[in-house]
Amino acid sequence: MKGNLRYIRGHSEGEHDNSVGAGLSGEADGLLDAYSHAVVSVVEKLSPSVVSIKMTHEVRARTPRGVVPFDMTGSGSGVIITPDGYILTNSHVVHNSKGLEVSLSDGTTYPADVVGADSDTDLAVLRIPAFNIKAAELGDSDKLRVGQLVIAIGNPYGFQTSVTAGVVSATGRSMRSQSGRLIENVIQTDAALNPGNSGGPLVDSSGKVVGVNTAIIQSAQGICFAIPISTARWVAGLLIKEGKVKRAYLGIKGLNRKLNRIEARRHEIGHDFGVEVHEVPKGGPAYRAGISTGDIIVSINGNSVQTVDDIHRYLTRVEVGANLKIMVLRQGEKLELNAVAE
Repeated sequence: MKGNLRYIRGHSEGEHDNSVGAGLSGEADGLLDAYSHAVVSVVEKLSPSVVSIKMTHEVRARTPRGVVPFDMTGSGSGVIITPDGYILTNSHVVHNSKGLEVSLSDGTTYPADVVGADSDTDLAVLRIPAFNIKAAELGDSDKLRVGQLVIAIGNPYGFQTSVTAGVVSATGRSMRSQSGRLIENVIQTDAALNPGNSGGPLVDSSGKVVGVNTAIIQSAQGICFAIPISTARWVAGLLIKEGKVKRAYLGIKGLNRKLNRIEARRHEIGHDFGVEVHEVPKGGPAYRAGISTGDIIVSINGNSVQTVDDIHRYLTRVEVGANLKIMVLRQGEKLELNAVAE
């Protein structure tokens, strides 16, 4: 190791190694120039499509005079997805807001209405009374690769059109939404996000939106998350068309439960957990199918069920009205019950 160090140091004085060093320096400069050019190009392309969202919430505070209501303001980000004023953002940005105001990159402001919001994916669509505004181009989040350059644009702490860059740290993450459901296929990135970035776009090097920035881990550095645009595109379409996202409903409350190993082996169940039913509301699909408190659900339409999240995940994929063959364990016996998703 010492010999190698001396070898480098000794040759650094020679003409030949100066040319090598210059070559390496030139190559590094070229790479930095290409990186900078990519980021600058993306920002110039996307900035007109990124908006700042100001919202007003009514909150209540306990004072010596009693509980007093007052207005509190907040801010977030969004991205224009159609030229006629539809804007994609996070559900938590606009939740319970009294008034919304959207500012474009040129400083123009508009009042905004909530077209629809879906807390299960933390996505919402707004609309402003504007036409012929520049919409962002949506990309394909399914093609993202770990290590790929991504750029986040938003308005952290009210600083308009702030830019950070990083890489895709991981794909296929799961994250718990405020409603309690899992959001699947979340993108993890180290492009720095701060309060106010929520709802802004995560963009690839070609300037296409691949995600909607949504969350950070406050106790960590460089661990940030974005909802994939493949999910956002589907949700936004439903919100614009119907104002909400309809998901299939089974009608149970349950908890994850470890199966009796002997019973699982006897009934040829190839996993160790199921969902024990704790409550079955009257009139729901599960109630009509004959599912009872104490039943342990182990599969739906042949798909194994080990956790409540497995049920949510499967119901997200099926349409309202779909037939569900639900396999349960009841007092040591295996039963197949038929339900219709609502």
